[in-house]
Amino acid sequence: MAKGQSFSRHQQGIVNRYYEHRDTIMVNKLGELVSDLYLADSAKKQDRLWERVKMALANLKIAEKHTASIISNRDVTELAKLVAELTAGGAGGGRS
Repeated sequence: MAKGQSFSRHQQGIVNRYYEHRDTIMVNKLGELVSDLYLADSAKKQDRLWERVKMALANLKIAEKHTASIISNRDVTELAKLVAELTAGGAGGGRS
């Protein structure tokens, strides 16, 4: 927290709940990114979306080997499978 900054009890509760559910939020975000990648109409847009995918996978602490494979191949199908695994196993499941 920044120096001199304080949150009300309500705001603290919101921040705490965000961090409690961060994995679920990231999995949902990845699902949205899969859809966006399928619909992306330009290479520039795809580049930006893949950067967001890379950040989301890092936040979920997915194995670097798996992440590198998906990102380097730009494999939307493999990414969709990973999202399905994470969703089925809970946000923490499917990590290796």
